Amino acid sequence: MSKEISSTTLMYSILAVNSEADIQRDYLDSDEIPADDIENEEGILDDLEQALMELIDVYKSRCKAEPDLPSIDELLGGAE
Repeated sequence: MSKEISSTTLMYSILAVNSEADIQRDYLDSDEIPADDIENEEGILDDLEQALMELIDVYKSRCKAEPDLPSIDELLGGAE
């Protein structure tokens, strides 16, 4: 098994983490969170956003090596 992940895996990882971050943002914006849990939920969002940024950095490097890949803007549908 290769130690380097495929470009497809990287793209799906970015999309998945981005989607989870969006869900977490929506949850934080809702009235569903008990006051005692807000800090923890904000920490989860921070972790998701950090993971997304790290994946995007790897993807941008990959795009330099593989110019056929969609740009990060195209991948995220203009979200970034």
